[in-house]
Amino acid sequence: MRDDRPTGERHVPVLRDRCVSLLAPSVQAAEAAGRRAVVVDATLGMGGHSESMLERFPDAHLVGIDRDTEALALAGERLAPFAGRTDLVHAVYDELPEVLEDLGIDGVDGILFDLGVSSLQLDERDRGFAYSYDAPLDMRMDTTQGITAAEVVNTYAEADLLRIIRTWGEEKFAGRIATAIVRARTERSLRTTSELVEVIRGVVPAAAARTGGHPAKRTFQALRIEVNEELSVLERAIPAAVDSIRIGGRVVAMSYHSLEDRIVKSAFTAGTKSSAPVGFPVELEEHKAYLRSLTRGTEAPTPAEVEENPRAASARLRAVERIKAGPIDRKTT
Repeated sequence: MRDDRPTGERHVPVLRDRCVSLLAPSVQAAEAAGRRAVVVDATLGMGGHSESMLERFPDAHLVGIDRDTEALALAGERLAPFAGRTDLVHAVYDELPEVLEDLGIDGVDGILFDLGVSSLQLDERDRGFAYSYDAPLDMRMDTTQGITAAEVVNTYAEADLLRIIRTWGEEKFAGRIATAIVRARTERSLRTTSELVEVIRGVVPAAAARTGGHPAKRTFQALRIEVNEELSVLERAIPAAVDSIRIGGRVVAMSYHSLEDRIVKSAFTAGTKSSAPVGFPVELEEHKAYLRSLTRGTEAPTPAEVEENPRAASARLRAVERIKAGPIDRKTT
C-alpha cells in the first residue's frame, strides 16, 4: 500500500530545529569569509531536513545524498523550489568524497546524518522493512541492487544467522530464532514478512514480548543492517565526513540504536582527544585534537517532539566542529 499524501505531511524531521541550529554557525562563518556555504544532507530521505536548511540558509548550496531512488524522487519534488542551489545524488553516504569530487567541491561547511531506516521505507509496506505489515522480504534501501532479506533468511548458514541476529539485533533469543528459521525453510522458503514473524513468534517467549516490544523487532533490525551493510558503511562514512569539512565546519549525526551511536561516538572521540603517546613530554601540533564536541554526550528529543513524531523517541544526537587539520586532511580554508 502506497502513501500518496504530500511529502511534507508524511514526514516530520527528527530534531529538525536543533540540527539546523547546530549547523548555522559554520554557514554564517562561510558567509562572513565571503564564500557560499555548502551543506550536505548525507541521508536525504524525503528531504525534510534539507528543506529546513535551505529555508534557514537562503544563500547556501545543498548536496543531498540517498541510495533510495524513490526517496530521491520524492525529495526532488519537495525541494523543487530550491533546484537552483541543490545537487541531489544517488549514492551511499560513504561515497561522500567521490560525490564531492564529481561535483567539483573541495570542502563543505556542514554535514548531517539522520541514520537508520527512513519514514518512507517504513511506510511503504511493500518494501518489507516493517514487521507489522505483510510484504515481500526485501529490506533493500536501494532496490536496484544487492541481496534481499529473503536471500539472507533462506541461504545463510545457521551460524551466520545466529551471528547476525545476536550482533546486529542484540537479540538474546538469537539461537532459538536462527534454529527456527533453518527448520522452517526446509519445508518452504520464507518469502514474506508475516511468514518470518510467525516463525519468530513461535520461539520467543510471550513474557519477553510483553516487556521487550514486538518479538520480531530486533531480528528485523539485524536483517536490515545486514542487507544494507549499514554499520560497515557508517564506519567509513563518519571519518570521511570529518575529513570533508573545512575548519570551522560541523558534522551532526543522529543515531537510533546503540550500534550506530557507538560508531559515531568512536569517530568523534578520536578527533576530540590528543593523539600524543602516553608520557610524551611535549604535545606536538599533529597530536592536538582536531575536533571540538558540541554536545555533552548525546542529546535526545523533547517530550513534545516525541509526541509529534513517535519515531523520534530513540534518536540520539551528537555533533562536532572541525578546529584544525586532521591526521589525513590538511585543509586550512
